[in-house]
Amino acid sequence: EDGEEGEGEEEEEDDEFTVRGRKRKRPEECPYLDTINRGMLDFDLDKQCSVTLNVLNVYCCLVCGKYFQGRSASSPAALHSLQVGHHVFLNLHTARIYCLPENYEIEDSSLEDIKYALFPSYTKAQVEAFDTTPLAATTLDGTRYVPGIIGLNNINATDGINVVLQLLLRVPPLRNFFMFKSNYDKHLSDPIVRLFGEFVRKMWSPRLFRKQVSPHELLNEIVTATKKRFTVTEQTNPVEFLQWLLNRLHMGLGGTRKSNSSIIYKCFRGHLVVSTYRKSTEAEDKLPHYDDPQLKGFGHPQKTPAPFLMLSMDVPPPPLFKSESEKNIIPQMPLFVLLTKFNGISVHHNPITGEKKQYEIRALPPYLIFHIKRFTKNQYFQEKNPTIVNFPIKALDLSEYLPEGMSPLLGQYDLLSNVYHDGVAEAGAYKVDVQDKASSQWYELQDLDVQETMPDFFALSATSLLVYERRDQVRRVAGVEAIDDKPMDTSR
Repeated sequence: EDGEEGEGEEEEEDDEFTVRGRKRKRPEECPYLDTINRGMLDFDLDKQCSVTLNVLNVYCCLVCGKYFQGRSASSPAALHSLQVGHHVFLNLHTARIYCLPENYEIEDSSLEDIKYALFPSYTKAQVEAFDTTPLAATTLDGTRYVPGIIGLNNINATDGINVVLQLLLRVPPLRNFFMFKSNYDKHLSDPIVRLFGEFVRKMWSPRLFRKQVSPHELLNEIVTATKKRFTVTEQTNPVEFLQWLLNRLHMGLGGTRKSNSSIIYKCFRGHLVVSTYRKSTEAEDKLPHYDDPQLKGFGHPQKTPAPFLMLSMDVPPPPLFKSESEKNIIPQMPLFVLLTKFNGISVHHNPITGEKKQYEIRALPPYLIFHIKRFTKNQYFQEKNPTIVNFPIKALDLSEYLPEGMSPLLGQYDLLSNVYHDGVAEAGAYKVDVQDKASSQWYELQDLDVQETMPDFFALSATSLLVYERRDQVRRVAGVEAIDDKPMDTSR
């Protein structure tokens, strides 16, 4: 850390005390606490000095909210205090508060809410109550909000990323795991893991200064980590981003190919067996007999285990030619029809390779992600399939897809979230429906906009992603480890 300038007066004076061999004024005597302006504070920004752009040893001025480096006499923070008369600074890495240019640490209980806003923390009991006890909180200006149901800033064109972040917040074991740094302290050197954890904890904070969170730091790191595959200036495909983020978190947490090697695999990993059929040149009497005429002339299948984090399903294209009476009718398709892809019987043809495949589910994960393929691209433009997929909110029964001998209860699921695309293919926006489990209320989230909604409206949406929770998970709280048994003070 940078040097601290200036010695105190004689040690015997009553208004002085010694810290690390240097004299300091007593913290309760700091005369500048009433200059702090909480309404100006925003801890979601990149933690870098506004003067030098350095990211080391950065402080936030608690009067104007700007970021400056250092505490030494020649540092940008000290110069700012002298030039404009702002004296109270928060270290953005340690949450310690100092008075400059005198350079003494301030310890005052009235500043705890600021430290909490920077680094929210929770007890095991508080996290376990997220899904059972309705929560309510207020911002500095008195606006009421539900912790966990918070709007996200759209930084130019980040609606596709925002819906994925909101979706993952609704998965209790994943959320609970990231509530405590002790669960992944060996992997904090990975910036995506560290920033995602900070984001999760802020989203569930009952003491936000404003009713929104900006994933600014996390987004910038995502842009860097993906070499601008995902950016803030072009709309991101949420399915592609979700696939990348799940794999990136898995690797960042030290995950391997083993099913339980990370919280990501514990939540989302299931198993398929893919049977691949190839055209054979052998005589027809030497080929296996198949009941399905589509497999006539194909050899024995090659069976390959295929772990998955999400199941993708194709929506049949709408008819090209419609009568006048059909033009205003949007086609509809039950989810169960799309799921026949995975019954181990349906045959799927690959026109490029000429192969035919069958997919059979062998194990379903606790949290099941469905991707409904809705967009197709050609060399000229992108098309959106408007077909509505009807899906159950409660009691999705997939027991018929389980191998023999498995309990039917392992095939019972309830909906957690629904991501859909609103508007035309090239200019629409992504939204997500999520449920506050403690109150059973559903909300529609589009960036900063948070609105109550009802499941009846889901049938009208062009669904792209669905997340279901297996019913045996409802009473489980995975990955929760208390690191602080002190109760959380939600008062101002």
